[in-house]
Amino acid sequence: MATIEISRLNGDFGFEAKDENGHTVLMDSSPESGGQNFGIRPMQILLMGLGGCSGIDVISILKKQRQEVVDYKMIVKGEREAGKEPSLWKEVELEFHIYGDVDKDKAERAVELSVNKYCSVAATLKFAGADVKYEVFVHPANK
Repeated sequence: MATIEISRLNGDFGFEAKDENGHTVLMDSSPESGGQNFGIRPMQILLMGLGGCSGIDVISILKKQRQEVVDYKMIVKGEREAGKEPSLWKEVELEFHIYGDVDKDKAERAVELSVNKYCSVAATLKFAGADVKYEVFVHPANK
């Protein structure tokens, strides 16, 4: 079982989350909500988790296909429900930027498999009602 320890470090809402391996993340609420901008908002961490989860999938799939990925970047955008408590992610847009000697069809298939089959974070967001969309861009190695 995964274990996360949360400790308050800064102001009312400034927390540090630490996993069982000692990795840490700083979290806070917005200044408008009484926070001090000490760390990342918890809901943003969920989008970061989506990017990391899907990135691991995509790179793994492309490596198995012997594609030469020399760099990789993602842009993750999200829109939350307005005027609701809790305010869930309703729309999430992913941009996959893959650099190297990579076949575009294989890149698109790797992303499709990640977002629709393998990525647990994407599945969690979809189960909660989010519309997760994506675009794939393959760039030459020299960016």
